[in-house]
Amino acid sequence: MVKFIESELVLLKKEIDEMWTLVYNQLDRAGESVLTLDKELAQQVLVHERRVNAFELKIDSDVEDIIALYTPVAIDLRFVLAMLKINTNLERLGDFAEGVARFALSEKELTLDADLIRQVRLQEMISQVLSMLELAKRALQEENQELATSVFAKDHLLDEINANASVLLAEYIQKHPEAALSCIDLASVFRKLERAGDHITNIAEEIVFFIDAKVLKHHDTAEEGYGREG
Repeated sequence: MVKFIESELVLLKKEIDEMWTLVYNQLDRAGESVLTLDKELAQQVLVHERRVNAFELKIDSDVEDIIALYTPVAIDLRFVLAMLKINTNLERLGDFAEGVARFALSEKELTLDADLIRQVRLQEMISQVLSMLELAKRALQEENQELATSVFAKDHLLDEINANASVLLAEYIQKHPEAALSCIDLASVFRKLERAGDHITNIAEEIVFFIDAKVLKHHDTAEEGYGREG
């Protein structure tokens, strides 16, 4: 029985790794489509979103089978529960990628104001989200708690960029009222990227839970902005 459950857990981790790569690529494509207003690239994100949803359902089903057939306990149970929650958060990241890509599809301008994009630090925010997701993946692969907890500090930068972008976009609208709709839609992109950071933080917490059985959202760190869900 032990050998059987070990092989199932290895397969589950492999599936999560594949889902992770798919979602990372989705966010990467979505971010690039916004920066370049590449509608073909944005459309690719929408097409691949179906794969993300299908993957989530497959992993959910596999987790249910493992629990029903093998009744895992202790570290095995923590691992299975962590993978289940990570899977849910990855699917939400896929949703955010789709939402970001839709900005590129709906934008009527051929290019965005390069100076505005530099001021609102859009490229930096996209890079930070991808960096956090990559760091969390390494933390899981290496079962490294320090790597997982280092994700939390990076989330603060996303909050800062999002808050500043809202102010800058409002000021830009005052000077360029004809760009109001684009700016409002762009503000939505920033909010989605900020929420993506929250979900990556949730993923990092689940990794810590698996490694050290600590549920950070019930500790004092929750008061500092960790453990947000949505």
